[in-house]
Amino acid sequence: MIAEDAVLLREGLVGLLERFGHTVPAAVGDGPSLVAAAVRHRPDVVIADVRMPPGFTDEGLRAVRELQRLRPAQAVVVLSQYIEQTFAEELLAGRGGAGTGYLLKDRVGDVAEFMTSVGRVADGGMVVDPEVVRQLLARRRDPLGRLTPREREVLGLMAEGRSNAAVARALVVTEAAVAKHIASILQKLDLPPAPDDHRRVRAVLAYLGA
Repeated sequence: MIAEDAVLLREGLVGLLERFGHTVPAAVGDGPSLVAAAVRHRPDVVIADVRMPPGFTDEGLRAVRELQRLRPAQAVVVLSQYIEQTFAEELLAGRGGAGTGYLLKDRVGDVAEFMTSVGRVADGGMVVDPEVVRQLLARRRDPLGRLTPREREVLGLMAEGRSNAAVARALVVTEAAVAKHIASILQKLDLPPAPDDHRRVRAVLAYLGA
């Protein structure tokens, strides 16, 4: 399901999703319609803008918060032109076990990669644009001070939803080196024992200040 006030972008997203074999049960242009349509259609994932009518301030943001309250398991991809830092933190902190993404419109440069990100969120994963991560990290000095520059790089790539193998390719290191960095990150963030996937998500949330 899509919530986007710009008609051309909204229709373009509908066409793109359908071209990749997805069904779009609703495409709306304001916050209240977002909530009503998501509750009615119960989509696998909602793609929503932050600023929508009538005020073009935080209508989409508030609608997503309300949707999280009504449907805690609803997967949401925020696709915005802006980085709303406080909202990004709240969005990621309030995700529970639901898939969550925060992507920037101007930085989506590959259609296939975008569709992969949407699919990852629909499957319960988390995808965050590197620029969003960078700005959130700039606001937080603790527990960042405990991590080395390389560990921050690794955790930033983890926030993008990358696997160990993908992180290794991006940093041109071995998977064993990546695993060592992740183990050190988890230890420095004082994360309790849990399934690996859960610890990775908790690490990212802790790193973003959740």
